[in-house]
Amino acid sequence: MRLDFVTVDVFTERQFGGNPLAVIADARGLSTNQMQKIAAEFNLSETAFVLPPKSSEHTAEVRIFTPRAELPFAGHPTVGTAFVLGRAIGPSDRSDTFLFEEKAGLVRVQLLREGASVVGARLAAPQPFAIHHEISPEIIAAACSLGTDDIETAHHQPCVAACGTPVVIAELKNRSALSAAQPRADVFARHLPAAMTAGVYLYMQAVDESADIQARMFGPLHGIPEDPATGGAGVVLIGLLAHLQQQPEMDLSKRIGQGADMGRPSLLEALAQKRGGAVTATFIGGRCAPMMEGTLNLH
Repeated sequence: MRLDFVTVDVFTERQFGGNPLAVIADARGLSTNQMQKIAAEFNLSETAFVLPPKSSEHTAEVRIFTPRAELPFAGHPTVGTAFVLGRAIGPSDRSDTFLFEEKAGLVRVQLLREGASVVGARLAAPQPFAIHHEISPEIIAAACSLGTDDIETAHHQPCVAACGTPVVIAELKNRSALSAAQPRADVFARHLPAAMTAGVYLYMQAVDESADIQARMFGPLHGIPEDPATGGAGVVLIGLLAHLQQQPEMDLSKRIGQGADMGRPSLLEALAQKRGGAVTATFIGGRCAPMMEGTLNLH
C-alpha cells in the first residue's frame, strides 16, 4: 500500500516554526492499529488521517493520533488538515468552510485566505466549554518541576477543563517560572493519567507586544514531552478566561504565544463568545507553512 503524505507547520507563517503535523489525505484501507503505528513512526505530536465522511453533508472524517493514543479532538491537526485540503482543492473552488467529523463531534473550520491563496484556518470547538474539576497547585508544581508558590491562584485554581479534549489549565506568576518548567512523567502517571487529560497547559499574562499570553504544554504520557502549539488547549484557555470575566455579554480575543522555549515560536489567535453569562463558543486559528511531501510504503 502506497500512501501520500504532507507535513505542514501549524500556527506559524514561517517554516521550522509552529507545530509540525503530518497529514495522510487519503487514509482509506488503514486499520486503527496501522494509523497508530504510522503516528508513532512520524513521532510528531499528532498525525491526522482523512477518511470519507459518514454523512454526505460533511467534508471528511478526521482521526487524530499522538505517538501513543488517539485523541477525540485537537486544534493544530484540525487547522493543519483544513489548510492541506484547502490548498488541494485550488482557487476555483471557493468553498471556505469545512465540516470535519471527529471523535468529539463535528468541527466547523473556516479557511483563511490572502487573495486566492489559503494561508491558514480557524476552527470552532466541537463541544461547549466546561470545567470538570480542580487540581491542587501542589500536584501541578510537582508535575512541572516548579515550586507551589510559582502557581498563580488569585484568578482561578488549576483545573481540568475541556472543549472536546480535557486538559489541565494552570496560571503561573511570571515568565521565569514558565521557562523553568519541566515535565515529570512519574508525577503525571500518579496524579494526571492520560485517561484524565491530554496534558498540562501552563500560561502567564504576557508583557511583550508579540502576544497577550505565553504558554507551554506538556503531555508526556501521550508521547509529547512538550508541544510547540496546542489549539485544543488554546480554545479551553480562552473559554476559561471568558468564563472568569464578570461581563455577561462579551467577545474575548487573545493572541497566545507558544513554543518559544523550544525554538519553534507559534502564534494562536483565540476567541470566545459569552452570552447570557455563559461561554457559548470558542475558536482558535492561525497561519500554516507547507513543509514536506512524500510517500509511505506499507508492506
